[in-house]
Amino acid sequence: MPKIPSQPPFVFLGLEGPQAEIASSHYLLLPVPYDATTSYRAGARYGPEAIIAASRFVELYDEELGFEPCRSGIHTLRPVEPDSKGIDPTLRRIYRAARSALSTGKVLISIGGDHSISPPLVKAHAERHGRIHVLQFDAHSDLRDSYGGSRHSHACAARRMAEYAPVTGVGIRSMTASCARLVKRDPRFTLVTAREIRQDPDWIGRVISSLGEKVYVSFDLDALDPSIMPATGTPEPGGLLWHETIALLREVARQRTIVGADVVELSPMPPLHAPDFLAARLVYKIIGYIQESRRKHTYPRIAEMAPTYRFPKTSS
Repeated sequence: MPKIPSQPPFVFLGLEGPQAEIASSHYLLLPVPYDATTSYRAGARYGPEAIIAASRFVELYDEELGFEPCRSGIHTLRPVEPDSKGIDPTLRRIYRAARSALSTGKVLISIGGDHSISPPLVKAHAERHGRIHVLQFDAHSDLRDSYGGSRHSHACAARRMAEYAPVTGVGIRSMTASCARLVKRDPRFTLVTAREIRQDPDWIGRVISSLGEKVYVSFDLDALDPSIMPATGTPEPGGLLWHETIALLREVARQRTIVGADVVELSPMPPLHAPDFLAARLVYKIIGYIQESRRKHTYPRIAEMAPTYRFPKTSS
């Protein structure tokens, strides 16, 4: 009988040896399986497990960058389990875990979980790095001051993150009238909507110019179009596609310093596994772009990549 291949270890990318050990790793991966604030379909608590499971079968060589980002080492931390006492102690637990991880001087990448996990992560990064700017990928503005009786709902994530850093939202296509008014009067918030992305050939330049030097990326997977990412709790039509998404991330890493990131709101839909692989590849791409900027390699300017992310102008 043919020999059945052994399964890779259940850590991000299935890494082993020095590439997975905390002492020799430049990156830490923090799973946060929490989704108590989801407002439609729950399941994001299973996102971290699905991302790690899929990542073990992702090729380590990045054909775009021309090297294996994992050679810098990625250590998978123990998951931050929810506190049975409720959301407030859970968020404090997430903050403490992030603060501890950042004290090592390594880059922290977190995977959720719903978007409510992001504000304590941003708080920890702001304390570690000083003035930072949040780049929020999202279908929703997440600017409600409260939702469902809670100020910590995933619908309030950007409003809470803004207590620690200004926020630029990208791919937004769903918000309340009061949130739209808030954006116009509050300088902490900048939005580049999905409609604007398809109408403005310089949308990436607009995003970059709104950001400070140090950037924290908070990536809600419903920013992506449901045609490539249906596995989210609250999908919205008309979202970002893969190539314009990674084009923006690449340029942010080139022109700014990405100090950390989270990828949230994957609600797995077995037996459909493509979204799990997309999320895993996205996490690895973010690490790759950070590592590329550290290696100080050069690659094509955004203008040379125009066909991969520009859209024809449409009428409003």
